[in-house]
Amino acid sequence: MTSQHNKTSVAAISIFASGGMAAAKFVVGVAIGSLALISEALHSSVDLVATIITWAVVRVSDKPADDEHHYGHGKLESISALGVTALLYVLAGGILVEAYSRLREGTPPPTISAIPFVVLVIDIVVNLWRARALHRAARETRSQALAADALHFASDVMGSFAVIVGLILAALGFWWGDAAAAAAVAVMIAALGLRMAGSTVQTLVDRAPEGAQEKATAAIRSVPGVIGVERLRVRMVGATTFIDTIAKVPRTYPIDRVEEIKRKVQAAVDKAFGDADLTFTPVPVARDNETVRDRIMVIARNSSLAVHHVTVHDLGAKLIVSIDLEVDAGMRLDAAHDVANTLERNIQEEFGADVEVDVHIEPLEPELPFGVDAAPERVQTIAAALTEYAAGTEIHDIHNVRVRNTDAGEIVNFHCRATPSMSVIKVHEHVDAIERALRRAFPSVKRVISHAEPPRT
Repeated sequence: MTSQHNKTSVAAISIFASGGMAAAKFVVGVAIGSLALISEALHSSVDLVATIITWAVVRVSDKPADDEHHYGHGKLESISALGVTALLYVLAGGILVEAYSRLREGTPPPTISAIPFVVLVIDIVVNLWRARALHRAARETRSQALAADALHFASDVMGSFAVIVGLILAALGFWWGDAAAAAAVAVMIAALGLRMAGSTVQTLVDRAPEGAQEKATAAIRSVPGVIGVERLRVRMVGATTFIDTIAKVPRTYPIDRVEEIKRKVQAAVDKAFGDADLTFTPVPVARDNETVRDRIMVIARNSSLAVHHVTVHDLGAKLIVSIDLEVDAGMRLDAAHDVANTLERNIQEEFGADVEVDVHIEPLEPELPFGVDAAPERVQTIAAALTEYAAGTEIHDIHNVRVRNTDAGEIVNFHCRATPSMSVIKVHEHVDAIERALRRAFPSVKRVISHAEPPRT
């Protein structure tokens, strides 16, 4: 909202300045008979029209995207700049024709006095102020319309200097000085129009801004998890940079991890461009460091299968893979066997027909039913048993024991401590032995969930 107010305020102030100076130069030019001054007045009049168009356009160009304009309204600024360019060429052509006519016919020089010089000096000061204000607003808001307006007024300064030179030549007795200055103003207007047209057409045909592709690629590749950028396209619509990219991400990443990468990429391009609209398409690819287990898990996930306890043995010339496959407990055996066979074939397609695959089918573990905490006496009994079974092992300090009664049986959770240097597999062996002993002693226990941790420091 602040940038929109800044753009419209600067454009509105510029309208009044353009109108006042155009009128002053035209009146004085007609009074003394100076084609150069009249030409500069007409140039300022075109600037006035351009500024009015700019003021109207910037009030619309910042409107957000809607159902009919999916990329917003920023291109209106480019269209307005193209229209102003056309006006400049019409004006330049008219001035050149009149200047040529005066030079051919030998028109008398204008009447010289201090008044046109005063008007032109004031015009130079006003145009310098307007060009600076518009340039600052254009840089802050990245408005192409304001940038074009600032370029107009900067060129007006050069035009005013050309008129002053022409009037000085006329005062020194060179009758052609005024017409030559008018021609110089026309050439400046034409050069300005050419520069504006080039920039505007590049925007309208969606030419990528200079260096934008390299900057966007670097920003995206800086995000952890992005393996590479497969395709990247950049276009400007008004002040907004639209970036469309296809990026490679590891295929082993879950969806929520990929979404996190997308959020970080958006933040990275926002930091690089200030205002960016990102379309991010992730493409899962295999990394060079994927293990056999990683690849098998990808195969299972792509088939929406629940697998665990994947073991792989490499016998040199042959791979042996064992998998636990969970299926619905009520599924028929023949249907479950078909699922297992399909998984085996998919793995063989990935690793070769000679890979040996064994799939153990088991019922999918259901979600634990609703339960209630067991009585404190029962918790104490279970805790005492766990402490007893841990004695003589490298597991100690059984604590935070919780027991819950469910329709499926008792669920036991407990924490324990072990030596920090002990390997995970060693800890698991000790804890697993404790869990098995507890289930043997208490048949009502359906499941035991342990959490091992190092001693407190």
